[in-house]
Amino acid sequence: MVALDSNDVLEQGDTAPAFELPGTDGETYTLSDFDGYEGLLVVFTCNHCPYAKAKFDEMNRLTEEYEEVAVIGINPNDAEEYPEDDFETMRERVADGTIQWDAYLRDESQEVAAAYGAMCTPDPFLFERDGNEFILAYHGRLNDAQDPDSEPEAREMKVHIDAMLAGEELPEEFKPSRGCSVKWKDDNEPDYWD
Repeated sequence: MVALDSNDVLEQGDTAPAFELPGTDGETYTLSDFDGYEGLLVVFTCNHCPYAKAKFDEMNRLTEEYEEVAVIGINPNDAEEYPEDDFETMRERVADGTIQWDAYLRDESQEVAAAYGAMCTPDPFLFERDGNEFILAYHGRLNDAQDPDSEPEAREMKVHIDAMLAGEELPEEFKPSRGCSVKWKDDNEPDYWD
């Protein structure tokens, strides 16, 4: 396990990269499937990382609290090297109620993670609806608990979601998320990883 902080590849105001990914519910999802929402919280996450697992409950709470913001998890990890990150285990986590997000998607090719600039699990990106697009409003951590065993004192992403929905400006400087590195396949490590 390596603790790694996220960094910016997408900048505030950038359009969300397109995707077409299978979900644990048997459906295939694209960005347009979330057109009915005012916001979209995309979190690159996985099943095995203790940092990611420590944020499952917060993601569940955000899903429950906001009808106007879709919360989706995307698992890009190499399941051959990390078997707990396979699609079947993702389905099990949803079936047993551990994960209650609007969608839990599999990025087998890792192309979506690379397009967003995902560095670690979890790595959250908050997008705001702007006409027919989602634009990046904020990229940063879900809360201030930086270690898996720490209790959060501030629900930072909730504050940002509330501000976004109220039409307020969000901070340009982000507080990076910390987690295990995205487990890239040998030939998929993106350029920004260096």
